[in-house]
Amino acid sequence: MTIRDEIKASFRRGSIITRLIYVNLTVFLIFRIIYVVLFLTGIKFPLIQFFEIPGSFGMLAHQPWSLITYMFLHFDFIHIIFNLLALYWFGRIFLNYYDQKQLLALYLIGGLAGGFFYALAYSIIPVFNQSGVVSYMMGASASIIAILMAGAFTDPNRKINLFLIASVPLKYLALAMIILYIIGISTSNAGGNISHLGGVIAGYGFAFFIRRGKDITSGISKIIDWIADLFKPREKIHVVHKKPTRDDYEYNRQRAADHEELNRILDKIAEHGYENLTKHEKETLFRQGK
Repeated sequence: MTIRDEIKASFRRGSIITRLIYVNLTVFLIFRIIYVVLFLTGIKFPLIQFFEIPGSFGMLAHQPWSLITYMFLHFDFIHIIFNLLALYWFGRIFLNYYDQKQLLALYLIGGLAGGFFYALAYSIIPVFNQSGVVSYMMGASASIIAILMAGAFTDPNRKINLFLIASVPLKYLALAMIILYIIGISTSNAGGNISHLGGVIAGYGFAFFIRRGKDITSGISKIIDWIADLFKPREKIHVVHKKPTRDDYEYNRQRAADHEELNRILDKIAEHGYENLTKHEKETLFRQGK
């Protein structure tokens, strides 16, 4: 088995966390390789901006696909490593309470919420658009934070081990992160922190409605299933022609006719001998004798 076959088999057999990691890594490598090619050829082309989400509703209207693509897009190695590690850790916690379809749907909802909050803030808050330059954002952080917050609001007292710190309940980790995001709005990564708060709201909203018997991810899951069905190979339809079922009258009529024909053939054998039967009569005799 080649490396490619092993990766494909791992993707098919893996959980939704594994698949999301593969997708994010693949997108990261594709864009990094394209960047290297453009760099070596001296071509200056802002390809990545077509897939980042712009901090302007006007620009977003011209590239609406970026509201989805940005949440799978990374460019810095450290950025993607930390995001994928967080997705793995917090995704496993989430799957203790919910299923894989809900995780994928919440990943998308968290990303959509983060992107919307980012574009909204940069479109209406004066301090963010004073320069007139449109900013852009990428990364899966809002999606992953939604998954983390859903787990934290579902089981706030669940303890996790923080590296070199201690074992702390999820609720304290979630609270600390929310405070840091709010404080971080005044830093150089204002857009990122605003989008993180969008992920917080998505995760909280999911847990809030689940407690009330409503799953906000169900609509997204149905759309994902519909799209997946479009790419499934269709089974070939084999048409089998069956003789129509005969009723009792027809069955009895046919048996009587067969019996009459058999008696005729037997009478002919008795009178003229077997060798004088026609080919059809011999076949009939053989068939009736089974």
